[in-house]
Amino acid sequence: MGQGILLSGGDNIDFMIHGVFSYKFFGQEVWITTSHICLLIVVLVLLLFFIIGGSVFRKAKTIPTGFQNVVEMVVELLDGIVGSTMGEKGKGFRNYIGVIFIFILFSNISGLLGLRPPTADYGVTLPLGLLTFTLVQINKLRFNSIPSIWVDLCSPLPPWLPIWAPINVIGEVAVPISLSLRLFANVLSGTVMMALVYGLLQLFAMVWPAALHVYFDIFSGAIQTYVFCMLTMTYISNAMGGDE
Repeated sequence: MGQGILLSGGDNIDFMIHGVFSYKFFGQEVWITTSHICLLIVVLVLLLFFIIGGSVFRKAKTIPTGFQNVVEMVVELLDGIVGSTMGEKGKGFRNYIGVIFIFILFSNISGLLGLRPPTADYGVTLPLGLLTFTLVQINKLRFNSIPSIWVDLCSPLPPWLPIWAPINVIGEVAVPISLSLRLFANVLSGTVMMALVYGLLQLFAMVWPAALHVYFDIFSGAIQTYVFCMLTMTYISNAMGGDE
């Protein structure tokens, strides 16, 4: 687990997850990996950001300046995205969408800080997809009756002919898989490309790779964050039956 891979003789090419240390848990060897360390760093940085943001809002000024201005801009942006996508019913999901938006975005761009993006690990993106899937199912049961759910499951055929039901069930199960794989694959591909650039070109990889970081870490990372959150809001909104 602690060994990387070598491509075309480039000794510095390394985009693998490495074991940092291990310990025994109920007789089983459990590894703490570089992915866990990077995830912990991201969480601690965001926790610090939220603590500082909370203290700033407790002493908020009428005319925002500095950090308060930045925090208010972020909050207003996320509120606008959730409101325009989910409508009135979506107000209760502003905190959830805001947290996963900031977490995924910072995870995606953490490569600029020399970290391996946590979202380049499927063990991180899959739980995010499963969390969204759980919220979708809970709100489907909350806002729809069992008969209407059955009718929707059998669609486009009549409810007394559930031939289409297994296909729709597969479509529901595919939601967390597609969400998590899309985010994971795009972030991992950027990580691999940058590892290849630095590993194969080595001494020639100076200054100009910054342009690639702008695309893979910032632009692509922001796009994937937006896509994940938009799909999450769309799935939940559809499960609630739309705005009344």
